Amino acid sequence: MVDARPDPDALLASVKAEEARAKHGKLKIFFGACAGVGKTYAMLEAAQKRKKEGFDVVAGIVVTHGRKETEALLQGLEVIPPKLIEYQGARLREFDLETALQRRPAIILVDELAHTNIPGSMHAKRWQDVQELLDAGIDVFSTMNVQHVESQNDVVAQITGVIVRETVPDSVLERAHEVEVVDLPPDDLLQRLKEGRVYVPEQAELARGNFFKKGNLIALRQLALRFTADRVDKQMERYRQVESIREAWPVAERILVCVGPSPQSGHVVRAAKRLANRLHAEWVAVYVETPGTANLPEGERERVLQNLRLAEQLGAEPVTLTGLNLPDTIAAYARQRNATKIVIGKPLWRTWRDVLFGSQVDQLARRSGDVDVFVIRGEAPGGAADPLPVFRRTSPWSAYGWSAFTVVLCTLAASLMLRFFNFSAVNLVMVYLAGVVFVATRFGRGPSVLASVLSVAAFDFFLVEPYLTFAVSDTQYIVTFAVMLLSALVISTLAGRVRQQAETAVERERRASALYALGRQLAAAGDTESILRIAKSHIDELIHGEIVFFLPDGSGRVLAQGGPPPPETEAGTAQWVFDHKQRAGAGTSTLPGSRYIHLPLFASNHTVGVASFRPKQEPFEMAPGQLIMLETLATLTAQALERERLARQSGQARVEVETERLRNALLSSVSHDLRTPLAGIKAASSLLNSAPDLEPVLRNELIQGIHEEADYINRLVGNLLEMTRLEAGAVSVAKEWQPLEEVIGSVTGLLESRLKGRDLKISIPDDCPMVPVDAVLIQQVLFNLIENALKYTPPATPIELNVLHMPGEVVVEVADRGPGLKAGEEGRIFDKFYRANSDAKRGGVGLGLTICKGIVSIHGGRIWAENRAGGGAVFRFTLPIDGKAPELAPAEPA
Repeated sequence: MVDARPDPDALLASVKAEEARAKHGKLKIFFGACAGVGKTYAMLEAAQKRKKEGFDVVAGIVVTHGRKETEALLQGLEVIPPKLIEYQGARLREFDLETALQRRPAIILVDELAHTNIPGSMHAKRWQDVQELLDAGIDVFSTMNVQHVESQNDVVAQITGVIVRETVPDSVLERAHEVEVVDLPPDDLLQRLKEGRVYVPEQAELARGNFFKKGNLIALRQLALRFTADRVDKQMERYRQVESIREAWPVAERILVCVGPSPQSGHVVRAAKRLANRLHAEWVAVYVETPGTANLPEGERERVLQNLRLAEQLGAEPVTLTGLNLPDTIAAYARQRNATKIVIGKPLWRTWRDVLFGSQVDQLARRSGDVDVFVIRGEAPGGAADPLPVFRRTSPWSAYGWSAFTVVLCTLAASLMLRFFNFSAVNLVMVYLAGVVFVATRFGRGPSVLASVLSVAAFDFFLVEPYLTFAVSDTQYIVTFAVMLLSALVISTLAGRVRQQAETAVERERRASALYALGRQLAAAGDTESILRIAKSHIDELIHGEIVFFLPDGSGRVLAQGGPPPPETEAGTAQWVFDHKQRAGAGTSTLPGSRYIHLPLFASNHTVGVASFRPKQEPFEMAPGQLIMLETLATLTAQALERERLARQSGQARVEVETERLRNALLSSVSHDLRTPLAGIKAASSLLNSAPDLEPVLRNELIQGIHEEADYINRLVGNLLEMTRLEAGAVSVAKEWQPLEEVIGSVTGLLESRLKGRDLKISIPDDCPMVPVDAVLIQQVLFNLIENALKYTPPATPIELNVLHMPGEVVVEVADRGPGLKAGEEGRIFDKFYRANSDAKRGGVGLGLTICKGIVSIHGGRIWAENRAGGGAVFRFTLPIDGKAPELAPAEPA
């Protein structure tokens, strides 16, 4: 009888998944084969319908391409104004994500899901904007074409010859609550294109000769429909799982063929292929590893792998399962995959178990429910029949010796009980049964069967009259012997099965723990080297072998990493695997003479590398379970490598966005700050040139103005160059022990002309020690801080420069009595291009304090700013005192 109860773990997982989905907004995608099929029109129609139903619907960004009928559907909908972003001298329109999040409508329309955002936006891709809206609990309507699906990108490129750069990860579509196909026959679409309802006439004519060929449109239409059909199939499977529906729903044919070590299994696989072709069905080849088949001989293990490879070559999905018995495992998996037919080979020989309990085919037929079971009469290669089943010893000879010794001990114990305590025969039998249970749980099934037979023989020979003979005086003992033997065999079988199940559970737990540990460590790994090192250690621990990873360079050539480089021939095999995305090497049909098995590392829709594995034992030998484990580990490694690559690309994209933003800010600031002094220089020089008879006083003022403006430009360019050197790490610090009095004196000398009429108070304690600094760099810090105070404070206010000696460091502060800092500006004023007081006559480009922060940081200190009590601001920075200052030589007597 099949257990109809739902799997608690699967039920709990589905409940948690539904709860997680309920916390987020719902994504509806209007999906089409290509542009012009009417996705935006259908989205707007659905939006108008929802608005009439009372929903709060807002248009975030809708691209109408100038189509009047599409624009008409926007009437009555609230439209969020686009965000204007400056890029390469132009102001471009982009979706305003911040406003949308603040508005928080029930439903928002975000057209063109695959769109790439303008640099300077919050996210690089529009689908990332949509994810943030969904996380905020907002439902989203969006549109996209099949060519933008990441997994279909290379297929579309092969069909159309056009490589689509803007793609959306499949995970985004999997998260969608609903995908609505917007379909249009190719002839109707071409007519729309001809009428100018897709592109303007010039673009339409170009499109008809390239992407919009009728053959391309037919292929893209089929691709879109198939992709959507696969999604619907997955939705149905998820619904059956949530609703605990265990019966198969034959909405589409799916065949499951059982693969084993029998020579006839290849014939069964071919028959299943023919059946799948006739039914136009997908098919799955399944091998079940049970406790009884866990230790198959090498020849039979190789046949299993050959049969699985044959099925894969013929187009099947190879799957290896582990279970306690074949019928229950196959029946459960068939229900899980919604299979409609099961194909299994017909057994040629019947065992005693088949006579008593029925064959595995009979059990599978009883457990399969409404799934059809096809039994195929296979033929071995060359017409030979299957060999007779033979006994396979699975336990060492020492276990059989311990089995016999246990029977001897039981016999001695039973003899003592009979002679001294006159126990009945029933109690003596219990002693032997206890011994059988011990042998079965300790040594396995074979030794326990031997113990069962020896126990009956020893009981008859030593404990039943007449003694020391197998003759029986009382015929009732014949029944006792039969029941004793049967009980012992059943107990030994059950106990042995419990032992096998326990061993299987332990092995599963070991593998699951190892996979969990590997996944956790790979998630924490931050670079390729760490990922390969972690994967190598786990693979060596689980499968015991040598693993080498091949990763591609910029030219697509794979190079060995994460282990000793294998022979050149293996490197060539790895290159072939990377190029063809197929495994090769030992145990495969491609280059089987290799000492390694090479597996492609798949991630998303491309190959990120190759894993080359060689077991420690020779010759090459791997059980199907080990091969599946190796593939699982390789998949986890590939996903980690892909995640690290995407994180690196994301970081680079952020840097590029930030660089572009800084470049725009730099150009904006520098253009203004250069234009102003250049205009002054031009005006003064023109006046000097046009009026040579100017009064000397006016002439000197104009010359002095030119000089000051040139100095300002020089300082501005110097700050830009210094900032560039700091960010590039090109500034070298030459620390020497310096007295701060000399450093401060040099700075005041440079600012002598600027300090005229200003009160600069300097306070340095007498016991101030020398400090290890780069005097030139610290002079620049003090110069920028004092110049900043001169620039932003009234002329009549004093400026203070104080030096404080603290344990392990010296604190330098520049204080003023100016307007001070606005609330929240204390940290921002050290950012690049930030100017605290935009009303100042000339605030500079906003790099002076940033340079101060960079110089202080490379000295190991810190810098900060705060407002003073009584008005004004104070800037402080620290200089650590590392080591002991050299002693100064005593002054020579005069």
